[in-house]
Amino acid sequence: MTMRNENEMLIVEDLTLLMMDDRSGAIAGAGTLYYALGGAVLVELGLGGRIRADEDDKGLNGVKVHAVAGPASSDPLLRAAHAKVGERVRGVQTLLIEIGTGVVTRETVLDRLVERGVLRRETRKTLGLFRTTSTTVADTGYKKALVERVRAVLIDGAEPDARTAALVGLLSASGTLPTLHRSIPWSGKVYKRAKELERSSWGAEAVNAAVMRTVAAVSTGTIVAVTS
Repeated sequence: MTMRNENEMLIVEDLTLLMMDDRSGAIAGAGTLYYALGGAVLVELGLGGRIRADEDDKGLNGVKVHAVAGPASSDPLLRAAHAKVGERVRGVQTLLIEIGTGVVTRETVLDRLVERGVLRRETRKTLGLFRTTSTTVADTGYKKALVERVRAVLIDGAEPDARTAALVGLLSASGTLPTLHRSIPWSGKVYKRAKELERSSWGAEAVNAAVMRTVAAVSTGTIVAVTS
């Protein structure tokens, strides 16, 4: 079990920040983002000992996930996610969708990051008529330190703590790690190390399986559309 400081950023917040472009605010992997968000929250609960995965009980929807009884989290997002898991035992793939589209959404995470002062939200008028809202990185120092932690693991061979290992595994699983190439040059070594950390986390593995299945479905649909 990994104890978390209640004021510490959630893994899902750090993951979203790493996937976000500093200037445009665009988030990499947006089409399958809910898998990554749901996975990050499940990993957080797992590290905190609030859920457990039954590795010996795998079905079509992946390993079965069980809620672990204990004191409620002071964080409302984690509390809601734990309650969702506790409704009934089900496969991790099902939970990725239920949590990633209901308990924690893109807007939920962005709102939290704005409240923390890590992101900045600005509303402007275009042509004096239309209001547009943009969300960009405000605290570049925090993100830079976050990237350095990931870089140290992937480039310098540093041994990661449990949370950083989970973060790297989720970046790998979501397929968005290459977007950090300016700070973390993409290479076979980086890919291999990230995959090792991904495979060490049942949550990250589940995200990868879900993303790959979605990509395959989209690709098949495109082929059908072209050939029909």
